[in-house]
Amino acid sequence: MKTKIFIITLFVSVIGLSGCNKFLDLTPTDKLSDKVVWQSKENVELYVNGFYPYITIYSPYGSGDSNAGLTEGMTETLKFGSMTSGTNVGFPNMLAYSNGGISAPTASWYLGMWDDLYARIRRVNEFLSGLNKFGSDLDPADQLRFEAEAKFFRGFLYFQLIKRSKDVILYDEDLSKISRDMAISTESAGWDFVESDLEFAAHNLPKEWPTANRGRVTKGAAFALQSRAMLYAERWQVAKTAADSVIALNMYSIPTATTVAQYNNSFKSNYSGNPEAILEYNYLVSGPNHGFDKLFTPGGDVAGMGGKAAPTQEMVESYELATGGFPDWSAWHNTTTGTTDTPPYSQLEVRFHASILYNGATWKGRTIQPYIGGQDGWASFKDDPNPSGKTVTGYYLRKLVDESHTDLNSVPGTKTLVAIRMAEVYLNRAEACYKLNDVQGANAGVRAIRTRVGLPYTDKSGQDLFNAIRQERKVELAYEGHLYWDMRRWELAHIEYSGPGSRVHGLKIEKQGANYIYTYVDCDKEDRYFPTKMYRIPMPETELANNSAVQQYEEWR
Repeated sequence: MKTKIFIITLFVSVIGLSGCNKFLDLTPTDKLSDKVVWQSKENVELYVNGFYPYITIYSPYGSGDSNAGLTEGMTETLKFGSMTSGTNVGFPNMLAYSNGGISAPTASWYLGMWDDLYARIRRVNEFLSGLNKFGSDLDPADQLRFEAEAKFFRGFLYFQLIKRSKDVILYDEDLSKISRDMAISTESAGWDFVESDLEFAAHNLPKEWPTANRGRVTKGAAFALQSRAMLYAERWQVAKTAADSVIALNMYSIPTATTVAQYNNSFKSNYSGNPEAILEYNYLVSGPNHGFDKLFTPGGDVAGMGGKAAPTQEMVESYELATGGFPDWSAWHNTTTGTTDTPPYSQLEVRFHASILYNGATWKGRTIQPYIGGQDGWASFKDDPNPSGKTVTGYYLRKLVDESHTDLNSVPGTKTLVAIRMAEVYLNRAEACYKLNDVQGANAGVRAIRTRVGLPYTDKSGQDLFNAIRQERKVELAYEGHLYWDMRRWELAHIEYSGPGSRVHGLKIEKQGANYIYTYVDCDKEDRYFPTKMYRIPMPETELANNSAVQQYEEWR
């Protein structure tokens, strides 16, 4: 059974918990003693439930991955249309440009998430400490699975931290070791910690849960997360073994997806017929829910709403023809008079149609109109500082947006988050194989991803093979929160996200009778800049001020 989260009850702390009488008949109702919390399996389970929202917090549907907004907005694939300061408006652009450089406090606030991550790590460690101290009356099997669940989330949180800052402070469940002044550990020690926690979780979580407990993290989720984390650690054999372990469970697959409906199935709950979902989080109108649709739905859905960011022409040109190979886009690169030729959208592969809305695409029973004066509209970046839902690239985001969500004003988003899916596991394995000089294994992973969408593939080697892996990660995992972090771990961001060649583009579309004029436009209007010191996100001022055992990372001194 895949991992599914229906309703998460936040059972935050062992003591000082408010409002718990909804679940437990206790007096007083504003505090719980250690003894009460650990006296029953049901109470402990409520405590563990408080960790499950971390899955959505550090996702495109949450706010924990970046205080700027979707990290794709700092890549060539997505353009936020505003320069107004704020999350999911101007902040991604400001960070992408890094005008005059970027200060350590600014960088740590945008992307570090240090304080929140440590607060959550502390919460998990408090749970594990309490489990060790007071959990002896629990059934041993229950005690073991609670420990495995908690270590899954601790590994998940430390992965988020180490992928940002590399050398971090390591805390475990021995709370007596906590002091105000704690030195940082090596990056290698940090990855040891993550690998160990996820290994423990994978070997002690069930392959599937009984119906009464469905929705909790599973063996497959732990191995899949380990396959992801160990790419960042550059522990290629561990990443490959973890991916192989997911495959060996024989519970997940990447079925053929040659139509938009079939491909969209990859982002539904496994209980809705999606065998690809390994780790997912489900929402309810009454909560938990999200505001993704309200931010990114086409601007014409509701006046003045949506359209905060739009796919770029660079991303559109990353998609191949449905028969394989790339179309010639040179006719649409005319920046003076434009062209009335219709772009080859209809000829592109299924992932394009499932991910991007373009001029003439069908959406919610209508035709998308991303042109000047159209229902969805078009705005010139910077010339219109507040586009109010209009695209600046000629495109809108389709992937991850709920087409069935029509009442955006009063109903929040409830589209399922598929946090880890089988396609990623195959790509993780392909990259690990490449690094291990297993050319056959790497090609097999790329071929599996391409075959499912009907694209041909010829085996490759060397740099061509790595480029093929990069291409499939970019297209297959588009807008799922991977590309920016991939470019950082590959240390390619300072090359590809700096200078004149890093600017993104779009198509200005003008309706002229029955025709449209498409003109290639610069959607940045200034060069981007990724300083090499951004490969390590700095420590926040709060840590530096309160911990005399640390100093700012060398890159930021």
